[in-house]
Amino acid sequence: MIKRYTLPQMGRIWSDEHRFEVWMKVEMLALEAWCELGLFPREILEKVRNQISFSSSRMEEIEARTRHDVIAFLTTLSESIGPEARFLHFGMTSSDMLDTANAYLMKESCELILKDIDTVLEAIKDKALTYRYTLMIGRTHGVHAEPTTFGLKMALWYAEMQRNRTRVQQAKETISVGKISGAVGNYAHIDPRVEKYVCEKLGLTPAPVSSQIIQRDRYAEVIWSLAMVATSLEKFATELRNLQRTEIREVEEGFGAGQKGSSAMPHKKNPITGEQICGLSRVLRGNLVTSLENIPLWHERDISHSSAERIILPDSFILADYLLNTFARLLNNLVVYPQNMKKNLEKSRGLVFSERILLELVKRGLTREQAYEVVQKAAMRTWENENLSFQEALQEEPVIQKHFSQEDLKKMFSYDHFIKHVDYIFKRVGLEE
Repeated sequence: MIKRYTLPQMGRIWSDEHRFEVWMKVEMLALEAWCELGLFPREILEKVRNQISFSSSRMEEIEARTRHDVIAFLTTLSESIGPEARFLHFGMTSSDMLDTANAYLMKESCELILKDIDTVLEAIKDKALTYRYTLMIGRTHGVHAEPTTFGLKMALWYAEMQRNRTRVQQAKETISVGKISGAVGNYAHIDPRVEKYVCEKLGLTPAPVSSQIIQRDRYAEVIWSLAMVATSLEKFATELRNLQRTEIREVEEGFGAGQKGSSAMPHKKNPITGEQICGLSRVLRGNLVTSLENIPLWHERDISHSSAERIILPDSFILADYLLNTFARLLNNLVVYPQNMKKNLEKSRGLVFSERILLELVKRGLTREQAYEVVQKAAMRTWENENLSFQEALQEEPVIQKHFSQEDLKKMFSYDHFIKHVDYIFKRVGLEE
């Protein structure tokens, strides 16, 4: 991933330096396990520990010739160790080390993503509690529907991010498995206790069964969980972008001193952060397709998945980390305009109360069809005459005059009706002060 979208913590996890550290850790733990089991004398372990060193530039030289990164890695280590190097990688195949190391890196990354999600949850919670009762128009098909509150919109997002957290946590458990079982996974040349020892030291669980590799449905589940996170963030960002439109302007991205919106139009304040989130989420979702296609491999393994994973694994985690932090910043700096929400709410001149009038007529004995016809007639007149309120249009209908006094009708045009269950919903979602 390019530096522009790489934050330091996640970037460090997927750096070559850290990746090679984990590779070495896996190899040393396997050697340690053999020594614990008595195959090699313990002093071998100490000799290797004291002598081992790694040079990435030397590895690059060797890989240019061998065209095999693990062999180049092991050869580089061997040059620093001397004769005791023959005890490294004993009974192992490349994927024993690679897939166990990948599991460790993805476990680390999932832990950081979970912290990021918690940060986003806090940002959403703050907005939800602040604007719990702030009325705004709810829109379906982009058209005014009924009033809701900005806090309820945030509560919806909060619940969705809770589900995303559960997905990532589950994916973390799914991917936290190591594999040191040999060329086709049958432990022909390695003791299963070596795998158990290495995995325990790394905080992993041995895969119950494997081929030459950890099965890639596990990897796909992780990428899927990240793609779900990104898609939720795109959904939220799309809503905020729409609410920032000039005709609506109920919210606005924070605009810093010295920030420029357009090279041509000095007046512009564009929702660029939300647009960036939407664009990058598409990249992450694209990686999901590749991870799914990596599941079916030839027999016990081919390497058609390997080249793709060098890109999609670090890129997906780095992007998810960037997107979560960026959205949290967007929400924390969001400018909310309750006065514009109120103004927009009143633009339809009371039409938002149509369902309430419909139901009240049903209570008074009309069939639903009869009630709908009366209310729709008044509503259509309101749409067509911008000087006519819905309440005024209703008052001219004989059926309304028969069943409601003007005072009864006036009482039904109260916004309190739309916020009476807000606290109930907040409690169910877990949004408490």
